[in-house]
Amino acid sequence: MAERLKEEILHREKLVDIVAGPDAYRDLPRLLAVAESGQQAANVLLSLDETYADILPVQTSAGGTTAFVSIMRGCDNMCSYCIVPFTRGRERSRPIASILQEVKMLSDQGVKEVTLLGQNVNSFQDMSEVQFQSAAAPVLSRGFSTVYKAKPGGLRFAHLLDQVSRIDPEMRIRFTSPHPKDFPDEVLQLIQERHNICKQLHLPAQSGSTRVLEAMRRGYTREAYLELVHHVRDSIPGVSLSSDFIAGFCGETEEDHQQTVSLLREVRYNVGFLFAYSMRQKTRAYHRLQDDVPVDVKQRRLQELIAVFREEAARANEAMVGQSQLVLVEGPSKRSASELCGRNDGNIKVIFPDAEIKDAAGCKALVRAQPGDYVLVKVTSASSQTLKGVPLCRTTLACSTA
Repeated sequence: MAERLKEEILHREKLVDIVAGPDAYRDLPRLLAVAESGQQAANVLLSLDETYADILPVQTSAGGTTAFVSIMRGCDNMCSYCIVPFTRGRERSRPIASILQEVKMLSDQGVKEVTLLGQNVNSFQDMSEVQFQSAAAPVLSRGFSTVYKAKPGGLRFAHLLDQVSRIDPEMRIRFTSPHPKDFPDEVLQLIQERHNICKQLHLPAQSGSTRVLEAMRRGYTREAYLELVHHVRDSIPGVSLSSDFIAGFCGETEEDHQQTVSLLREVRYNVGFLFAYSMRQKTRAYHRLQDDVPVDVKQRRLQELIAVFREEAARANEAMVGQSQLVLVEGPSKRSASELCGRNDGNIKVIFPDAEIKDAAGCKALVRAQPGDYVLVKVTSASSQTLKGVPLCRTTLACSTA
């Protein structure tokens, strides 16, 4: 945003002293010095290789249970609605060694869940090691294509996921946001095999209409997407799925919209992120397409999608009533100090009473669960966004899997 609205923020509105783009953090000391001398300062240049690999972030929330680790920056997909390639630049990945060092440091600090982050996280490609530069270019999910030619060589996402999951068997691993084209079988197999890689995938669909998907330049049809969903569910039994959807994209008809409604019903996602389309300057859609769906129609379609998503998510979550779910405790519930809140493997929020419980390790005394503990919870009720239950015992990730 800083890069896109630099003139407006600095000169027209005079809102800030410094504008630093996503690749300009190393320049902050100079920018601050300029600002302290009374001038405005800006650096919004994008880099082809900046990953901040040698800078380990300071965790400001001491004793935090979860953390995010950035593994790559930028995006090469050029979807027609998306501003990311223009504000974040081209894809580049951190060297694996620096990622492993950061995850190890978080493990030593007691963090129990790490989410690997990237604009296109599963197209990760570490090119820093010379000996791996002859590796073949990646194979895309069946029925998927790209607007760019994939680069050969480098260590891929499956290798990184394998290495990260070995650091601490008691640390859960998640990743976001992926593109559906980059789910080779070795990634799905690894998720299925490793007890500490969460059985939860984000599969951004954006639309259920092949015609709209083509206008969006997503590189797949509705049929190819559904085939991937079935393949994922066959490969990872019990997997939890989430997705992104845009309502009212350029040229979307009522029939296109109904196809998105039917996709939501057919897949039945556990978690959804749904938005009305909002045109961005610089994008291909801005230059080539008409933002021709009226605002009130976008909003109506969005509300319909949300209603269908919630209905289906409630059904998906209700299937867990009576089951035991392993919950990583995050802290007290926002609504009640007598309840605790955490998330299950599928990243669904679980609320349960803060009561004394047994410890599975065999300790005779009853214990109270603390943030960072794993607790087995029997689910008693469900809504579209939350599970509620009763705590059975405190346990470990390894024990509960066994």
